[in-house]
Amino acid sequence: MSKGNINVSVENIFPLIKKFLYSDHEIFLRELISNATDATTKLKHLISIGEAKVEYGAPKIEILIDKENKTLTIKDQGLGMTAEEVEKYINQIAFSGAEEFLEKYKDDKNETGVIGHFGLGFYSAFMVADKVEIITKSYKDEPAAHWTCDGSPEYTLVEHDKSDRGTAVILHIADDSTEFLEEGKIRGLLTKYNRFNQIPIKFGTKKINDPDFTPQTITDEDGKETKEPHKQIEVDNIINNTEPAWTKKPSDLEDEDYKNFYRELYPMQFEESLFHIHLNVDYPFNLTGILFFPKLSQNLDVQKDRIQLYQNQVFVTDNVEGIVPDFLQMLKGVIDSPDIPLNVSRSYLQADGAVKKISGYITKKVAEKLTSLFKNNREDFEQKWNDIKVIIEYGMLSEEKFFDKAKKFALFPTVNNEYFTFEELVEKTKDAQTDKDGNHILLYAANKDAQHSYIEAAKAKGYEVLVLDSPIVSHLMQKLETTGDSKVQFTRVDADHIDNLIKKDDTIISKLSDEEKEKLKPVIESAINNTHYTVQLEAMDSSASPFLITIPEFMRRMKEMSATGGGMMGMGNLPEMYNLVVNTNHPLVSEILNAETETQSRLVSQAFDLAKLSQNLLHGEELTNFIKRSYELIK
Repeated sequence: MSKGNINVSVENIFPLIKKFLYSDHEIFLRELISNATDATTKLKHLISIGEAKVEYGAPKIEILIDKENKTLTIKDQGLGMTAEEVEKYINQIAFSGAEEFLEKYKDDKNETGVIGHFGLGFYSAFMVADKVEIITKSYKDEPAAHWTCDGSPEYTLVEHDKSDRGTAVILHIADDSTEFLEEGKIRGLLTKYNRFNQIPIKFGTKKINDPDFTPQTITDEDGKETKEPHKQIEVDNIINNTEPAWTKKPSDLEDEDYKNFYRELYPMQFEESLFHIHLNVDYPFNLTGILFFPKLSQNLDVQKDRIQLYQNQVFVTDNVEGIVPDFLQMLKGVIDSPDIPLNVSRSYLQADGAVKKISGYITKKVAEKLTSLFKNNREDFEQKWNDIKVIIEYGMLSEEKFFDKAKKFALFPTVNNEYFTFEELVEKTKDAQTDKDGNHILLYAANKDAQHSYIEAAKAKGYEVLVLDSPIVSHLMQKLETTGDSKVQFTRVDADHIDNLIKKDDTIISKLSDEEKEKLKPVIESAINNTHYTVQLEAMDSSASPFLITIPEFMRRMKEMSATGGGMMGMGNLPEMYNLVVNTNHPLVSEILNAETETQSRLVSQAFDLAKLSQNLLHGEELTNFIKRSYELIK
């Protein structure tokens, strides 16, 4: 038997480990299982190169709870350690790492998540245990060793009679951590962190029907036949899938395999994903994974069922900020990279060169996949466009390299359910929708129903009208206008009457003289009595509406951009401002001009309310009064 002190200069290091080293105590189990997995995979490697002359067999990791003795045990069948190796790896190397960590970070509360960088996994056990034992037998022909430490710098190291290869780490759970003796708690942690662990993990046993048992038919005394009940057998309860889809080659997987894996990842997600991207790279970094494009709602809820980050099949986090570009955090799936430490701070990630390369690689692969889908099956891509457009639009705004690639497959749907790329759209509309000053106007609607009359007016002129209704489309339009042909401009179809939106050389002559216009304008302003509306008298086709409400493109777009981040500061708080465009060539307008004062007021009010109704701007008392007035007119 040998006794000793772990050579540390930090006073009371174990309380410090418990207080500062880990922000989340539950990860001790993940750390210890990761160590057991490493010990098992290293043994397999040593056997493969002929250094270890033992049988690998079918090793597993076992988790045991002993409530009576208040212990939690993690057992593996890996390479084990000799007493000399315990002295080296447990008492010297691992603990010197702990000491280095504490010296560097004990006063910095923001960096207490940095663990994996120092190789401190084993000592996480002392967060929940007041005594830890290691019983270990090396694959080498040497006696087993038994190490014990009670949370002070003192330890004991003695021989043990363990005869089978591997290591058992026994945690004597502290009184303030007895929750980790509950079966449900441990099962939850195993499911969270280790459900795709590469070595089978046994947690108890379960009963299944005996596959070798064939039920016999039994006939009772009345001649009634029944089958005898199935014979059940007890088997190991293996809680993990050791070969998840992302660890396999894409050529070995069918579409159904990807669908099944999506269901396995997100059992409460009832909609299928739209498509997937299989990631696999080994230079200049190692990374595998599968990303799924989900159907997205307009509210951009990206908080649940997020991308999961793994290191060698061990769950790390579902907060992938800094690793996955912002716009792709709306995707779902798995990324696995041994080049990302198990526990890292955000600042460490942002400064890490490998992480930056990973982010760029993922963006490139997503762009390649979308390009392939667009080219190989455009019809299917068009059908999925509304479900993926927000991700692509966000990517075009936030990643310049993605913008350059996405311009070739980003789609612009029309009110007639046709889809064009930006280049196709510009080519198709350049002749008809270029105004007399050479400006190429791309008309769009945000809501087909609300802007129906404006759309119909544009269609009557032979113009294409797009449907652009995502929350960030104002920002994208601004970017397309400023990075492409400066003559191309997006204008919402209700920003003005159609002849003003795309001005041609032919000017419509007003039926009213300038004097009549000057007389009419104050009549209308007085009747509507609304400071949010600016009255404009315009000569339009006599078949066009008498009153038309428009929202200036610049004002409306700046408000939208301000509401979603961007645009001019304070624009989002401005009151709504509208133009009331009065068609001086409509018969009703001439009738208003020549009517008695009381009739003028009634006609203006009715026409104004109809215009507001067409823009869904008539509510409350105004709507009630309009309905009453309309019934009076019917009488």
